[in-house]
Amino acid sequence: MLQTSAVSEPAACTHMSGSVSILAEGSFRSTLSREAIEQAVIQVFGVAHADLHRVTRGRAKVALARQVAMYLAHVACGLSLTDTGRLFGRDRTTVAHACGVIEDRRDDPVFDRALDLLEWAVPALATRPSVSRALSS
Repeated sequence: MLQTSAVSEPAACTHMSGSVSILAEGSFRSTLSREAIEQAVIQVFGVAHADLHRVTRGRAKVALARQVAMYLAHVACGLSLTDTGRLFGRDRTTVAHACGVIEDRRDDPVFDRALDLLEWAVPALATRPSVSRALSS
């Protein structure tokens, strides 16, 4: 089993880069950080967990929430475009597009502040003991 290394990652994002494991079949196992990202995005954007995982684009509100989740995984936690795409079941070019869309929307001060708070909250949520126990069982 190969596992990504968190040696050069910032301390706040170590959990994200350490949470992706490549299995022999090529599938990926997500753990604490993906759940932390998804739970934070679900709460902030008010979308259903199932909608976030749909294969289709869905409503604009859902697509934006999914793009924010991919942006957080890539930019805030330092995953490559390819690893982020695999983590969310999307192509790396879709992740690149999502990051571009989110960067463009950061010109809005309210949206920018919300992302700043999410970038702060996700690592904190991922390291909470109660979240770790709930997700590991």
